[in-house]
Amino acid sequence: MIGQGGHAPDGRRGRRRGRRGEAAMVPDAEFRSYYGRPILNPPVWKAADIAGYFFLGGLAGAGSVLAAGAHLTGRRAAARALKISSLAAITGSTAALIHDLGRPARFANMLRVMKPTSPMSMGSWLLAAYGPAAGAAAVLEVTGLLPRLGHAATAGAAALGPGVAAYTAALAADTAVPAWHEGYRELPFVFVGSAAAAASGMALVAAPARETAPMRTAAVCGTALEIGATKLMERRLGVIAETYRQGTAGRLMRAAQALTVAGAAGGALLGGRSRTAAVLGGAALLAGSACTRFGVFHAGLRSAEDPKYTVVPQRERIRERAAGAA
Repeated sequence: MIGQGGHAPDGRRGRRRGRRGEAAMVPDAEFRSYYGRPILNPPVWKAADIAGYFFLGGLAGAGSVLAAGAHLTGRRAAARALKISSLAAITGSTAALIHDLGRPARFANMLRVMKPTSPMSMGSWLLAAYGPAAGAAAVLEVTGLLPRLGHAATAGAAALGPGVAAYTAALAADTAVPAWHEGYRELPFVFVGSAAAAASGMALVAAPARETAPMRTAAVCGTALEIGATKLMERRLGVIAETYRQGTAGRLMRAAQALTVAGAAGGALLGGRSRTAAVLGGAALLAGSACTRFGVFHAGLRSAEDPKYTVVPQRERIRERAAGAA
């Protein structure tokens, strides 16, 4: 009950019923969680396992696509180098995943069913199909045995390669981690661009300069896609973009951009004339791609640890829905 003068009986000034459109008298409160505890359980994954799994899987998948192109255009040395590196990369990626799972049987258990709506299920089947194809393509290329089967394995690995390069982004976005979940639109393009840059970098390092012209073009395209998608994602994420710009993740993402741009530019301008420039450019592209994957990983960790990145976007969506319904 409000007494005379607009005061409550206990002496506190009551809130007047404002007219429509009147500004609120009480400012928005700063959110604090219960005793500062995180709302989400932060991921317990190790950076070397999961970020390494992301990076090596992308390197393998994109490498198989470039290997098939090199094979078709008669760039035999580049094709051989990329097939071998793709096999090594997918072996390392699978080993990192199994190490994170704890024992190989857990990976085998994921193959008991196929669930199209589950990125983890489809990713497991992708790895199970891609690994043998990449292995056969590399082994038959090196030994020279069964050339027709080698051609088929090369084509099969190339067909599955884009999925292998991209599905880890869908897997991350399918979690509740804000920096990954809210970036579901752009994160696959970030990963695919980064994978293309890494595979192109591997070709620059391992193949003769005379055979790497298409890979240098792919490096520029992959770099443009990765950086463009990252900028779009940060612009759309609002407050969550802080996790990609600050702390460990921010340093890694800035290093990734600098290394990737330098590697793509150096490879495009000098890689065809100088073996040293090609190797340095390729190494920079590989390092930049790795920094991107580790940066995305650490951004996810930070966003899960700070409740602000869970609650603030939720409140913004509630306000938008309320404004749309008014």
